[in-house]
Amino acid sequence: MQNLQNDLIELLKHEDNLVVDNQLNKNKIIEAALKVEPFLISLLIKNETFKKHFFQEVENVLVFDKIKFQRFVNNKSFLPDSYTAFKNKIGLAINDDTTDNFIKTKNDVVLVWPHKDCILEGGQTKEDQKRNEIFWNETLAPDNVDRLLDAKAFTNFKKYDKEGAYKITELKGDENLILKGNNLLVISSILKTHREKIKLIYIDPPYNTGGDANIFTYNNTFNHSTWLTFMKNRLTIAKNLLTKDGFIAIAIDHYELGYLITLADEIFGQENRLGIVSVVNNPMGRNQAKYFSTVNDFMLIYSKNNEFAAFNNVVLNEDFLKTFDKEDDIGRYKLKNFIRVGGGDANLRVNKSNFWYPIYVSKDLSQLSLNYKEDFYEVYPITTTGQERTWKLSKGSTEKKLTELVPIKEKDSLIIYEKYRVDKGQKVPTIWSDKKYNANHNGIRLLEKIIGRKGFSFPKSLYTVIDTLKLLSNKDDIILDFHAGSGTTAHAVLELNKEDGGNRKFMLVEQLAEHIDICVERNQKVINNDSFVYAELMQYNQYFVDRIQEAKTKEDILAIWEEMQDKAFISYQFNKDMFNERLNAFKTASLETMQHYLIEILDKNQLYVNFSEIEDASYNISDEDKALNYSFYKK
Repeated sequence: MQNLQNDLIELLKHEDNLVVDNQLNKNKIIEAALKVEPFLISLLIKNETFKKHFFQEVENVLVFDKIKFQRFVNNKSFLPDSYTAFKNKIGLAINDDTTDNFIKTKNDVVLVWPHKDCILEGGQTKEDQKRNEIFWNETLAPDNVDRLLDAKAFTNFKKYDKEGAYKITELKGDENLILKGNNLLVISSILKTHREKIKLIYIDPPYNTGGDANIFTYNNTFNHSTWLTFMKNRLTIAKNLLTKDGFIAIAIDHYELGYLITLADEIFGQENRLGIVSVVNNPMGRNQAKYFSTVNDFMLIYSKNNEFAAFNNVVLNEDFLKTFDKEDDIGRYKLKNFIRVGGGDANLRVNKSNFWYPIYVSKDLSQLSLNYKEDFYEVYPITTTGQERTWKLSKGSTEKKLTELVPIKEKDSLIIYEKYRVDKGQKVPTIWSDKKYNANHNGIRLLEKIIGRKGFSFPKSLYTVIDTLKLLSNKDDIILDFHAGSGTTAHAVLELNKEDGGNRKFMLVEQLAEHIDICVERNQKVINNDSFVYAELMQYNQYFVDRIQEAKTKEDILAIWEEMQDKAFISYQFNKDMFNERLNAFKTASLETMQHYLIEILDKNQLYVNFSEIEDASYNISDEDKALNYSFYKK
C-alpha cells in the first residue's frame, strides 16, 4: 500500500495543475479524478501498476474506477498534510478564480482557510476534544454532508411550567423550545420547521481565546481555522432561518473580532452590517491583564436585508428616559424648541425659505394657527440672538402637528416648543456603558440568586439581551439562541414579555448537559403564566460515544465493543474481522487509547437518528416518540 502511494506521488508531483504552494495537493487530485480529466487518465493508464489497480475491462474497453481511486487517495497516509487549495494559510484573498492569490489590501475581500469548503460537526464537550474532528468536504463528500445535516429525530419530550414537568402527546407549533444537542445538527433540523421564521438570532459563541475554556483544540495546527469553519457552518444556516426583516446579534471579544467581521460580511453582506456595539460588561477591568485591562466585549449586528430591516423606537438609557418629564393623555414627552437650530447655515432662512413662515398664537396661548388671526401673536423662527432660521417642518407638515406644539412665554420672547414623545425613542449609541450591563452583577450574581447556588461560568447580563430584544424584535416574534449557555436569552424574552405584554417565543439550543440543566431550571423558576417544551436529539452512535467516554475499565470497553458489533454503525473503512483477529493486541493498549480508537471507528454521520428513518425497525423507536416527531415536523 505504502509503495503504491509513493509511486502515485512520484507520478503526479510534476503536474502543475495538481500542485499548490509547491506541494502536491490531495483535493486537486480527487477533483481531477471525479471529473475524469484526460491528463490524469492518460498518466494512470500508461503505468501498468495503476492500470491494473484502477481500471477494469468491460467489453474490451478499459473503464476508470474513480470511486476506488478516490478512496485510495483519501487514505490518511496519502499526503496527510494536504487539506484544501489553501493548505496551511489563513488570510484575505481576491474573490475570483485566482483563489490562491493572497492580498494585503482590497475593497472586496473574502476569508480563505484550510477548511473553508468543509462542514464541521464541532462537538463542544471536553471529550469531543479527544477525537479527531471530521471535516466533511461539501464538494467531495456531498452524500456525507447531506446525511449529517438531514433533519434529526427528537426524544425525551417534556413540557415545563411554573408547577413542574409533564409528558406531552403533541406539539401545537407555537411553544417556547429548549433543545439539547449539537447546535449544527439542531439548527439544520429546524430549517424544516422555521426557515425564514426567526426574527432575531442572539448568540454568544465560544470566543476561542485559549486556556481551559478553549474547545477548539482538535488540531492545534488549525485551531484558528477550525473556529472559523465552526462559525461559518452555523452562520450560513442561521441566515436561512431569518425573516426577510430579521437580525442576528453576535457577541464576541477582540480576539476573533476582525476575522468574524470579514466572515459575517461575506455571509450576510457588508451592506447589512448595521453596527459594532461595544458593551462595557466588566467596568472594573481584569486585574491580572498583562497589557490592557479589558472592560468590554463586542456585539456585531447584521440584518438579513437592510431594505426591509428597521430598528424599533426605544429608549435604552434610563437617564435619557428621565428627561421625558411631562405627560398627557397620549403619554410621556419632553419639550424641544421647534426652531431648527442645528444644521448650520443650511437651515438659515436665506437657504431654506419654504420653512420660513409665521405661526399665529392667541394672547392666552391656547390656540395656534398658520393663517393670519387678528389679535394673535405672529411668531417667526427667530432665535433669542436675532438669527433668522427655519421651523423643523414645512408649512403643510406643521398644519398636521399644531396640537403637538406648545407656546411658552420666556422673558420678552414667545418660544414655540414641540412635544417630543418618548415613543420616538433615542438614537442608540454604539457604546453601551450603563451599569445594568455589568455581567458580574446582572449575569453571574443574578443567576446565583435565581438558582440558589454558585459556580457558574460568565453569563451575559440579562439587560444586555433585553435591550437587544427591545431594539430588534417585536411582540410576536420568535427569538433563537443556539449557544444558549445558562439560558439568559429565554429569561430576557420572558422578562420583556412581562414588561410590554408581548407574546415573543424563544428557541434555545445547547449541547452541554451541565448547561442545559441550568437552562431548564433557571427558566422554569422565572416563568409565570407560560411554559416551554424540552426535547433532545435522538442518539444512535452517540449512545456508544457516551458509554465509551464513561467507561472506567478495559473490561467495560470490551463489553461495549461486543454490543457495537451488533448495533452500532461502524465506518465502512474499518475491517471488523481483522480487528477481532488482533483483539489481544488491542487489549494491551491504555484505557484512553482504547476509548479513542472505538470512538474513531464509529460512523459520525450516524451519531443521531435522522427523522426520515424513524420508521426503521432497527432503531426501535417508540410510537410515542414517532407521534411527537411527526407533530414537531408537522407531517
